[in-house]
Amino acid sequence: MNASVAVDARTAMLRSGPILPTLTRLSLPNLIALCSATIVSIAETAYVGRLGVASLGGIALAFPVFMLMQMLSAGAMGGTVSGAISRALGAGDAAAARGLALTALALGVGFGLLLNLIVLTLGPAVFRLMGGHGAVLEEAVTFAHIAAFAIAGIWASNTLASIARGSGTMAVPAVILLVSGLVQVAIGGTLALGLGPAPQLGIAGVAIGQLVAFWGAALALLVYLLSPRSRLRLTFAASLLSAARAREIMRIGWIAMLSPLLSVSTVLVLTSLVAQFGPEALAGYGIGVRLEFLLIPIAFSVGVASVPMVGTAMGAGDVPRARAVAWTAGAMAATALGVLGAVVAVMPWLWVDLFTADPVVRQTAYQYLVIAGIGFPFFGLGLCLYFGSQGAGRVGGAIGAQAIRLGMVVIGGWLLAHAGLPLWSVFALSVSAMIAMGLATALFVKLTRW
Repeated sequence: MNASVAVDARTAMLRSGPILPTLTRLSLPNLIALCSATIVSIAETAYVGRLGVASLGGIALAFPVFMLMQMLSAGAMGGTVSGAISRALGAGDAAAARGLALTALALGVGFGLLLNLIVLTLGPAVFRLMGGHGAVLEEAVTFAHIAAFAIAGIWASNTLASIARGSGTMAVPAVILLVSGLVQVAIGGTLALGLGPAPQLGIAGVAIGQLVAFWGAALALLVYLLSPRSRLRLTFAASLLSAARAREIMRIGWIAMLSPLLSVSTVLVLTSLVAQFGPEALAGYGIGVRLEFLLIPIAFSVGVASVPMVGTAMGAGDVPRARAVAWTAGAMAATALGVLGAVVAVMPWLWVDLFTADPVVRQTAYQYLVIAGIGFPFFGLGLCLYFGSQGAGRVGGAIGAQAIRLGMVVIGGWLLAHAGLPLWSVFALSVSAMIAMGLATALFVKLTRW
């Protein structure tokens, strides 16, 4: 009974609370998860840097593939699940919300197992297509063959976190993911460098850290959602699983998953272009682009907070409020990323010098961040509006904007490669496509009928 009252009270707040204060309140716990991502990104890049240029290049090759797993499960399907659950709660149908939660978990674990198999079988070929060879390729394959077994854990933990967020619960999944990140750093760093009595496993140790951390997070989130403390308790009952609910999720989920696929495809194309300039250039780009991926959790913290607000408003038939929430969230993300972009454009060494002393690697990373920083606010705007579109169940426009970005990079990259232009031109192409994506997303959201 208490859980039902809590859901009703939280749903009422999502549906009618003042937009900016409510959005800020929901976003703040997600910044805890951002801290986790920041810690992991800085720490992993730092201790992989101590393993040498080949390891840095190998992690640069593997990183987009495993970041894709995060983006698919937390952003694409995760936002879809949160949106579906919040729309059901906004319409006052708690039974449908529970059915959607269990169906989403089944889908998430299934996708995780399938992608585990795909990475194990096709990963080495993908890394070679991206330009990997020699020691760099060996390091990437070593990492992927172990980290692949963390993929189902990534999907399970992010699906469970999204179920909680769909009911308006942000703090619990954020804390669990923070602890998971600390565990990942502790285990990965210890095994990679052979600290204390631990064996020195190199890049394999980094992968083991991921394996333990994500499966641990999935177990902790499952325990919470089964407990009376959960606002939307997970119930394992066959009657709650249905093809109709799976279709309801996947009707939006299939389209939503195109966004991270397009985004990571863009990074893969750019990575393959940079790889042509040598391992030092690839290592420097890897350091720079890791910061770019770190921007995703910043926009994610605001965007995910907007999903249940938009979803409950749509479920209640209040389309003007849903749109107001989406635009407010987009402005918040663009402002935050714009400030960070200005900082790294002026002082790129604040990030780069943490990870390498190689002068060529440093110069490449400096050059990338100085140019890329210009596009950060547009990236934040586009990504946050994508989450708002998930809450509304209207993601087609945001996907179209991602396709525009990829098309610009593919065509532009082909032209640059044939013209033999320098490395900075690849970075300029990257930021131009980022700006186009942000502006196109805003235009499509404005024109799409919700």
